[in-house]
Amino acid sequence: MKNFRLVPQFTPVLLGTLIVFFTLHAPLAAQSPENDVDAAFVRSIYDKSLTNGQCYPWLEHLSLNIGHRLSGSAAAEKAVQWTKSVLDTMGLDSVWLQPVMVPHWVRGEAEQVRVTGSPKSGTFDLKALALGGSVATEGKGISAEVVEVKSWEELDKLNERGIRGKIVFYNRPMDPTKIRTFEAYGGAVDQRVSGPSRAAKYGAVGVLVRSMGLAIDDYPHTGSLRYDSTYTLIPAAAISTLAAEKLSKLLKTEGKATVFMKMNCRMLPDAPSFNVIGEIRGSEYPGRVIVVGGHLDSWDVGHGAHDDGAGCTQSMDVLRILKTAGYRPRHTIRCVLFMNEENGLRGGRKYAEEAQRKNEFHLAAIESDAGGFTPRGFSFDGEESVIGKFFEKVAAHQALLEPYGLKLSRGGSGADIGPLKGMKGLLSGYSPDSQRYFDLHHTAADTFDKVNKRELELGAASMAALVYLLDKYGL
Repeated sequence: MKNFRLVPQFTPVLLGTLIVFFTLHAPLAAQSPENDVDAAFVRSIYDKSLTNGQCYPWLEHLSLNIGHRLSGSAAAEKAVQWTKSVLDTMGLDSVWLQPVMVPHWVRGEAEQVRVTGSPKSGTFDLKALALGGSVATEGKGISAEVVEVKSWEELDKLNERGIRGKIVFYNRPMDPTKIRTFEAYGGAVDQRVSGPSRAAKYGAVGVLVRSMGLAIDDYPHTGSLRYDSTYTLIPAAAISTLAAEKLSKLLKTEGKATVFMKMNCRMLPDAPSFNVIGEIRGSEYPGRVIVVGGHLDSWDVGHGAHDDGAGCTQSMDVLRILKTAGYRPRHTIRCVLFMNEENGLRGGRKYAEEAQRKNEFHLAAIESDAGGFTPRGFSFDGEESVIGKFFEKVAAHQALLEPYGLKLSRGGSGADIGPLKGMKGLLSGYSPDSQRYFDLHHTAADTFDKVNKRELELGAASMAALVYLLDKYGL
């Protein structure tokens, strides 16, 4: 008898049916039960945040009952005590204050900056704010001719012959073609930070800087400068973008302009303050820490709502959401509200110093300091060995977070967590939509009414979801 095998005979219709079946069911076969558990827990995080989030009412209190919180001020101290009291009510394993000495700069009476004696326009005010850390004008103020520059090359070309005894007006706008507005900010902010000393090098008596914002409006943007002690310390103020346009036009049409500046700011001795810290201790790896945080201080105008009250209250809510969900983390989850990001970074440096002294390993740190707008994702930084390892498994995290509009990518992290980089952990910056951020940043317009409740809550949920995934799967 001849040997033979039974071979299935597939008709075209049957073959097509089987192809469709396996195509439709392949993703289900690849979906593990653990993926289902993770997806369900991430969904529950968002549900809790959107139905019972506390970051928005907390931000309301911080903004309206305490207000702006410049380092060393009475309001900053009030914010420290209030945020600690909130963390104390959450049933965390530990809540404490970490002492840090901070700079104490005060603005004093309102700045006076005006164009004087223009043949065609007469005398008119320019909306202005002294830059943080600026010295005051001497006596009754200064009055000098203005010279406009839009690049360091222009400044250097004018040198001492064209600058001595004058006020330098830096008028290089943020680049509106940059889709990432933080990139536009980075391309212009050097004028504010180092402009005063670079002008003083050539004998300038004062500096005006076009505000770091994309909108053309009358809100001046303050922010830090950095003096080089090699040169004379000269007063420096930011003028609104509208005022910058007006002054630039006047210089073009009339050839020259004289500006009067009077500023009353001063630097006081360093003051005692605190980072505010709360944590849920890890059940398996208590010595390994995942940090989520923002900076509690703000500039002394507006409410400091987006910068960075939003990041602080979101970070607090991350711990509350995980705690109320009954989640027991493997690693220690810690919320840190850093003091003095705006004009010194003393809080971030102190935190890293203490972490190193205690020999703590920071598995990851996430900072929210880009406003409380709609979540877009997270950027990640760290040593290449750490980043590379994380991105080997990032596809699984991305699949769980993508339904919430989040993208995970390489990039920067945050100023306060930057000093942790050498500890070989993962650093991450929360990235909300940034298109409106620089209309408000460092201005009197950064007020609570500019924050959308749902956007803020979505941000807190996004941060909590990432913390959950980092805690469960590590690096």
